Amino acid sequence: MLILISFIVSPSLLFSLLLNDREEILKLNEDPRVHGVCLHLPPASLTSRVLNTIKPEKDVDGISDLNMGRLVRGDMSKGFVPPTASAVMELLERHEPPLTGKTVLLVGGEGPLGVALQCLIERSGMVALKSHGSSEVLQRQVMQADAVVLLQTGHMNLPPTWIKPGAAVISFEPNDHAAEMSSQPKIGHLIAAYRMQNVVRSSSHWLHEQQYKAWRLRSLKLQPLTPVPSDIEISRAQTPKPVDQLAEEIGLLPEELEAYGRTKAKVRLSMLDRLHAQPDGKYVLVAGITPTPLGEGKSTVTIGLVQALSAHLKLNSFACLRQPSQGPTFGVKGGAAGGGYAQVIPMEEFNLHLTGDIHAITAANNLVAAAIDARMLHEATQSDKALYNRLVPSVNGVRRFSPIQIARLRRLGIDKTDPGSLMPEEVSAFVRLDLDPSKVTWQRVVDTNDRFLRKITVGQASTEKGQMRETGFDIAVASEIMAILALADSLSDMKNRLARMVVGTSRSGQPVTAEDLGVSGALAVLMKDAIKPTLMQTLEGTPVFVHAGPFANIAHGNSSVLADKLALKLVGRNGFVVTEAGFGADIGMEKFFNIKCRASGLRPNVVVLVATVRALKMHGGGPNVSAGAPLPREYIDENLDLVAGGCRSNLRKQIQIAHLFGVPVVVALNVFKTDTQAEIDLVCQIAKECGASDAVPCHHWAQGGRGSLELAQAVNEATSRPNNFQFLYNLEIPIVEKIRTIAQKVYGADDIELSPEAKAKIDYYNQQGFGTLPICMAKTHLSLSHMPEKKGAPTGFILPIRDVRASIGAGFIYPLVGTMSTMPGLPTRPCFYDIDLDPVTEEITGLF
Repeated sequence: MLILISFIVSPSLLFSLLLNDREEILKLNEDPRVHGVCLHLPPASLTSRVLNTIKPEKDVDGISDLNMGRLVRGDMSKGFVPPTASAVMELLERHEPPLTGKTVLLVGGEGPLGVALQCLIERSGMVALKSHGSSEVLQRQVMQADAVVLLQTGHMNLPPTWIKPGAAVISFEPNDHAAEMSSQPKIGHLIAAYRMQNVVRSSSHWLHEQQYKAWRLRSLKLQPLTPVPSDIEISRAQTPKPVDQLAEEIGLLPEELEAYGRTKAKVRLSMLDRLHAQPDGKYVLVAGITPTPLGEGKSTVTIGLVQALSAHLKLNSFACLRQPSQGPTFGVKGGAAGGGYAQVIPMEEFNLHLTGDIHAITAANNLVAAAIDARMLHEATQSDKALYNRLVPSVNGVRRFSPIQIARLRRLGIDKTDPGSLMPEEVSAFVRLDLDPSKVTWQRVVDTNDRFLRKITVGQASTEKGQMRETGFDIAVASEIMAILALADSLSDMKNRLARMVVGTSRSGQPVTAEDLGVSGALAVLMKDAIKPTLMQTLEGTPVFVHAGPFANIAHGNSSVLADKLALKLVGRNGFVVTEAGFGADIGMEKFFNIKCRASGLRPNVVVLVATVRALKMHGGGPNVSAGAPLPREYIDENLDLVAGGCRSNLRKQIQIAHLFGVPVVVALNVFKTDTQAEIDLVCQIAKECGASDAVPCHHWAQGGRGSLELAQAVNEATSRPNNFQFLYNLEIPIVEKIRTIAQKVYGADDIELSPEAKAKIDYYNQQGFGTLPICMAKTHLSLSHMPEKKGAPTGFILPIRDVRASIGAGFIYPLVGTMSTMPGLPTRPCFYDIDLDPVTEEITGLF
């Protein structure tokens, strides 16, 4: 089977390739470099199954059923005319005298070519006849025809005496006598030219498809109910669009989509290459004031805002959200799909496994942990020679280093590639990582709140030969691999970051990396699909990217750089990408600016600062709020003094923090049904007095996008204002000064106090060359200070730095302020008590 392939990188060039299998055609269909497929087979082999294997847009011979149907229907805007038919028509139309109204006899050719010619001949004003019957009938038809086209007649003899004087004869049989009598030139070169023309058309169509496309978004209608039903009832009442339809509406190509069921899909990073010249849209960050333990609704504000922008103002917009951990989903907090009439749907899929990214992170993280313990065991129980023979085995009599082992040799300064040429001291340096068990920093992870895994002992089985040590589990989203996923800007960047991860320290004080363990290539393989953002939609059918979900305390608490970059290209110059930062602005927003924006090179246009009357009352002196406990009366009844106190302390400070970075602020007041109009008006008034560009109430929870129209208009206006973005600190200043800058300018501390352990760690990181990394403060999110009970905007305190750690792969240093738990526990009554499945309908109940 002969396939003709056109590569866009080689204009006007066709390559021939012999193929034996229909599967090869399917591969060519998916190859973006191929723009034309032509089958050279005996007629009997050109079955409908074979012909229709070719994608219609690559069927440059125009013989698939779809292309033939387009021709018969007269719709050739997307299809192709068979090159042979085009060549025949050109010869017929050249004939003198003209053949308009004359008879053209088609001899042979029962397949697609005969059908195509019959249509084209009749459409050109000629009369097409097909030969049939006995030799006598054929002779009579030939003698009466003004033109004869011989299609695959085999050894049929057509005597010259049958031909009507002056008749045109076109033959495809190179040895046929009738061809010798034809006054027309040979048509082989015409067929080749028309085929090439079809390839050029196919390539041009492909090039056109690669360009940015204006959105044709069809929003979904909402009919909000009062009282507002549960989140899962609202989600289930809306029928989401098929994800491939959503993708087409926002300009994604079919080959850029990897569907995971009907309502979610991965988006390939090749889209960034396709739209690299497309200007970015406007970049909006949603942050919040210091929250209560109940959360203040940043996710619902984010979703309500994009629903308002796209479904109501008809402006392109994309929400970029973090993937929630299943720990809180089954623990106490519940899901993170938004709420009320501002949700990502289907919320069950969003809150549970999604596309398996967290599972991939868990597998990758625990592979590193397994490699660490296995390596320490083998080094403790084997000689250098035995280790070397097992690490570099002889396979079929040949020993060779793997590429990752050669990289380790280079880092050791050993410029050799022959395993037999290493000296004994070089072998020892190569095989022994010599990890200090007490200085292994890597822990295992699981995506469940399991307090009893916070500290464990491993290696207790007799097979581990006494290699016991204390370690522990973190929740999966606390893994450094999650932070890397969120900060990587390409597959190559992610692979390099995975290789740089420091898992512990050798007994000689040297950092040991995942690449030293030989595992970084395998990690990239496990993570190769996780790096692609997942496309979903809101209740009103607007697009959402869900990708990554790093902890907002020991990591930076933002969705992925790649999701933002993809979205900024898709929305176009005048569109909006709305992304969310975890916890309060002092944590998530500060890290967004100083860490994520450094990694991405992106600069935000505006900050949306989410506040609630409830949280402002707490910061104004109200009583403590606890998850699961009834709200005190102060939070239900109108209390303007508490509201004003919270506005003039915490809200003012958070606005000032955003202004440190030179970005305008719009305050979004997430309205609850217990809020009074006087309280709402007071918040908006004071927010503007404190420097906000605007402050508006938001009712998206009860009304959907329509309830956030004021916010959408305020954001649209704020993005047109001057933006003087700047980082808070220079990376070149010492680690201690970077920490002090954040403590004083962001938190309001007088100074910092380093423990001896923290000082020693900083000295060590400076020695290892990590001193220019940005800072990721691990601090409570319940206060601007390190003391959760201190609300408002505390001052006059010293910020204690208990320890300093590093995520070298992710690319930041994280000082610990107080004790940070990286493994949550379950409460007395977890959410899972209410979660159930109907075995008949398969409907999930109890998620929120």
